[in-house]
Parts: sequence; structure tokens; C-alpha cells
Amino acid sequence: MKINQISVFLENKSGRLAAVTRILSENKVNIRALSIADTSDFGILRLIVDQPKLAFDVLKNEGFSVSPTEVIGVEMPDEPGGLSGVLKILESNGFNIEYLYAFIGKGENGALVILRIEKAEEAIQCLEENGIKVLMGEKLYQL
Repeated sequence: MKINQISVFLENKSGRLAAVTRILSENKVNIRALSIADTSDFGILRLIVDQPKLAFDVLKNEGFSVSPTEVIGVEMPDEPGGLSGVLKILESNGFNIEYLYAFIGKGENGALVILRIEKAEEAIQCLEENGIKVLMGEKLYQL
């Protein structure tokens, strides 16, 4: 049930982000969600795409520093407190979230969030036992 995220190291230089999106576009890779964390010198672009293996390969071949990361996708009610409820379950069960970001669009029953979390398999089990829908990668890539 884990999702393959592509992380791209980017120098903080004009045109680097545009180059990544151009390369993905030229290779018919659709970006489904993204997040950028930056400092004054560099940034880390995190991407969920519809074809993670292809995205990894083409970016690597173009000289970008790319790494795959496993994350999980969680569906929650799209209402005040939806995210809070999910985070409360994780916190009360001792899980540490490294980062999260919103997914473009919606799931069948609510908002979607991408989570990078320690002990992902155990977190998935905990969430499902508490009635939280965790999405499989192949389904999420096609939303």
C-alpha cells in the first residue's frame, strides 16, 4: 500500500524547477502531487507522478540527483478536523511523521494527504484498524 515518491535535489538556481517539469512533460509523465522544501542554496522537490519508474529514469538520465522514497496516501473527510483526526490516531499510537503534503484533487470520499512516516507498514495497519482509508499506489497514481 505504499506509494513511490520521487525526490529531486535542486540547486536554488533559476530554471531548475522548470527543467524538471519540462522533462516530465516531454516524457508524458503527469504530476499528481508535489512539495518543495528549500533553503537558500538548494531545495528538495517531492513528486507523486503517474509513472514513478519512468520519472526516476528520465530525471536521472538528465543529470538530476533523484531518489525514490516510500510514502503513504491517506483519505480523510474533507471537513474541519479531518486531518486532525488522522494525526491524533497516529500520535496516540506513537508514530512520528517526517512530513506531509496535500494531494491534488480528491479521493472517492474525501481529501487526500501524502505522509512520510516512520514504521510505515505499522502505521498503515494502525490507520486501517481505526477506519482510515489508505490508498494503494497504483490507484493514487491514476487519480
